[in-house]
Amino acid sequence: MIRKASIAMAVTTFALMLNVYAAELAGVTMPDSIQVGSTSLVLNGMGLRTKIVVRVYVASLYLSRKSDDADAIVKADAPKRLVMHFVRDVSKSQVTDAFKDSFNDNAGEVRKAEGANIEKFLAAMEPVKSGDEMIFTYIPDSGTTFAINGKDKLTLPGLGFSQALFSVWLGPKPPTSGLKKGLLGR
Repeated sequence: MIRKASIAMAVTTFALMLNVYAAELAGVTMPDSIQVGSTSLVLNGMGLRTKIVVRVYVASLYLSRKSDDADAIVKADAPKRLVMHFVRDVSKSQVTDAFKDSFNDNAGEVRKAEGANIEKFLAAMEPVKSGDEMIFTYIPDSGTTFAINGKDKLTLPGLGFSQALFSVWLGPKPPTSGLKKGLLGR
């Protein structure tokens, strides 16, 4: 009787684990939903960033409800999170240069208005190793928090910086079109 109960408990626990961590891309597994403060966010999509043929990171986008409208996601004054899970080592200058290029390519007029915050953000960059995560979380009235491996680096106020940052992946010139499509769940 005890053995049957133990087996049933193990099967139930395994099934629950599958529901919690159900999305996988390029060997990176992410939860279907997360809690940000008092808000539950769902996984909108995942995309792989490659440079030529080299895998760099898997990005995962979390929103309060799923959307495939990149412009609406970028402009929304609503909680959202993007996680970059690195699958290779990347130097500080490589990360910084990639963000600079993406801000220039995608942030438009917002980039000019948010120049000082973008410079603070770029100054907070660090080199990353395979397995490290950069996490970007926007919460209305609080701003955008940048963390590496769960340690907060800085929080930048206002919706404008969030719009500039999320346009990096969802703007007109994302790092790769496949990455953007994946984040949009396509």
